[in-house]
Amino acid sequence: MCQKQCRDENGFKCHCMSESHQRQLLLASENPNRFMDHFSQEFKSEFLELLRRRFGTKRVHNNIIYNEYISDRQHIHMNATRWETLTEFTKWLGREGFCKVDETPKGWYIQYIDRDPETIRRQEELARKKKHDLDDEERSAKFIEEQVRRGRDGKEIEENPVYTELKRESEEEKVAFNLGASLCVAGPSKTSSALGVSALKKDVAVSVKRKDTSSDTRSEKKRKSALEEIIEMEERKKKKQQPVRTDYWLQPNIVVKVVTKKLGERYHKRKAVIMEVKDKYSAVVKMIDSGDKLKLDQTHLETVIPAPGKQVLILNGPYRDTEALLEGIDEKSFTATLTLDSGQQKGKRVDVAYEDFSKLA
Repeated sequence: MCQKQCRDENGFKCHCMSESHQRQLLLASENPNRFMDHFSQEFKSEFLELLRRRFGTKRVHNNIIYNEYISDRQHIHMNATRWETLTEFTKWLGREGFCKVDETPKGWYIQYIDRDPETIRRQEELARKKKHDLDDEERSAKFIEEQVRRGRDGKEIEENPVYTELKRESEEEKVAFNLGASLCVAGPSKTSSALGVSALKKDVAVSVKRKDTSSDTRSEKKRKSALEEIIEMEERKKKKQQPVRTDYWLQPNIVVKVVTKKLGERYHKRKAVIMEVKDKYSAVVKMIDSGDKLKLDQTHLETVIPAPGKQVLILNGPYRDTEALLEGIDEKSFTATLTLDSGQQKGKRVDVAYEDFSKLA
């Protein structure tokens, strides 16, 4: 009620005997539930705000959050709320649906449930985009299957050779075959000439069949090589389209904004330039207005979106470490249109989320 910090036991004793303390006791005794509900609501709101801002939707031990919460001098003490212990408060958060809680041998763990309408809308947009990409992949797979089916159907069926029976008109007639020549010799009879013509036709048919078979084999090889090229092109396209995302995004020579309140109002919401990145998740920054140098974690920083026409650096995704020019901003989808200014795809226009790029220093 008094919201006063006492230096020692004597100071606390003197405060309890003061007129202001007695007056606050009388006010609290008139309606104790109202004051307790007020303090409980403030404690719950500040605790959840710290959990959302510091850890997001990650699973974390409740003692870690509470220790960071009580490090603030202006925090609401738990003995002024309806909850007597931190475990009881954690269970209450789970029953009310604010967080997911689970008990382990190491203690209670807590995970924030983000029910912000903008966050839910953004997740739905990402889900729709992912489904659209899957539909494109299915169409590509169906196209390849159709090409394979056409290649199989277009293969010509080889015709089987037709063999005729050799007959003689009279038994006295002698038939002789010359293996070195293409004609059959059987004396001066008409049968020999007929046999020779049929043998010649058979040789011509066999040669034509061999030519057709060789041409079919070559065309089949060409079809197979074309299908293999299509499959390889689709695989390379999928590899290029796969996003390269990481959980760290700090880069030197970019402008960022300090979002933590632990350093006081002097640095809160102030802009700085990253001078050096350490361990991927922390960086040494230099404040633009004061010139002070600080070492901060990436959770204490956020990206800066400049005015259209300014240079930016892409920090995450498939175009990571690429400089670009800001063309425009879409506030509804939380994305910006960028024109790549470096790399192999220079001049290409892409849409990038706010948190994946920042202003260049």
